[in-house]
Amino acid sequence: MPAKRSPARRPTMKDIARRAGVSESAVSFALNGRPGVSEVTRERVRRVAEQLGWRPSTAARALSGEGAATVGLVLARPADTLGVDSFFLQLVSGIQEVLAERHLGLLFQVVEDVPDECAVYRRWWAEHRVDGVLVVDPRTDDPRPDLLDELGLPAVVIGGAPDERHSGLSTVWADDAGAMASVVEGLYALGHRRIVHIAGLSGLAHTERRIRTLRAEARRRGLTGVESITTDYSDAEGAAVTRRVLDSAAPPTALIYDNDVMALAGVATATELGFSVPADVSVVAWEDSALCRMVRPWLSALSRDTMEFGRTAARELTALLDGGPARTVRVPVPRLIERESTGAARGVTPAGLGEGPRLGSDEPSPVVTCRHLPSASALLVGMSAQSRSPHPA
Repeated sequence: MPAKRSPARRPTMKDIARRAGVSESAVSFALNGRPGVSEVTRERVRRVAEQLGWRPSTAARALSGEGAATVGLVLARPADTLGVDSFFLQLVSGIQEVLAERHLGLLFQVVEDVPDECAVYRRWWAEHRVDGVLVVDPRTDDPRPDLLDELGLPAVVIGGAPDERHSGLSTVWADDAGAMASVVEGLYALGHRRIVHIAGLSGLAHTERRIRTLRAEARRRGLTGVESITTDYSDAEGAAVTRRVLDSAAPPTALIYDNDVMALAGVATATELGFSVPADVSVVAWEDSALCRMVRPWLSALSRDTMEFGRTAARELTALLDGGPARTVRVPVPRLIERESTGAARGVTPAGLGEGPRLGSDEPSPVVTCRHLPSASALLVGMSAQSRSPHPA
């Protein structure tokens, strides 16, 4: 029988010290960026470490407080709303792509609320579980930046507006106000004067920015039939609010939904109530996704590269972990893609129809390619059944 091969031995600091002709303590100082060795020695040690293929032990780094080679992400949202949320799936995909390049792990946890999220950060910090965190869903009254400053935990806030009070935190943000203004401009140009915004969770900074912008745009144009109604982002609440506003004495002629799932539920509900989309009511989804192109009519939507949003946030966090300064990075404003679900308000022939705010359209024409696609209500029934199944196909 052939001799059993011994497993390959990982190079150690002792091996580096022997090859470089220095003490083990000098190697430790050099590789951990600590004072106590000359720059010449530091460079020689690093060169030998690279030649030997040495990498720091994750366990040893954690025990010494030097790091865990892991990034944390905590989500304080109802867990049952995440299964069909395309935004977070794409965001995490972009984050993971960058972390994988750096051989960093992603520790993900879902909690009930922000106090629970803060408790997770404290525990991770005390246990040296993560090197830094990605913070999502900034709040209008948010305790997390102060806590992360207190802990000294590197962090990137995704979706927050620039914040000079926390100079140690990086921020990656999109101009929600500009995006909402573009949607209102487009609907106004189509003759719509009664507009309802079916928003996401109250208290989220981006929700509040969208609501404030809608109000400001309405005041600027003298519109009185405009309002925002907050929800939990679910298809159930999206449908319930749609039913309520369309059953009113003066129903809106345009609906803006804060995600694609609620928009699909809204179209299904409107159809059930006898409203035609877009002849009776126009629909715009905030997040574009494949769902928006899987139903009749195709949904007009605000489109952005969500995976790149995630990549940008992850790059900013790795830059902080490398010792770089905190920064504020603005990503491109979401772009309005007009499809079949938006049109002129009934009885209105707006001047310059088809010009101005119409920023893009998809080819080929959805009128031709959508004839065999499911209705919004049929698709939502399938999605709901899958989200309830413990073993989806």
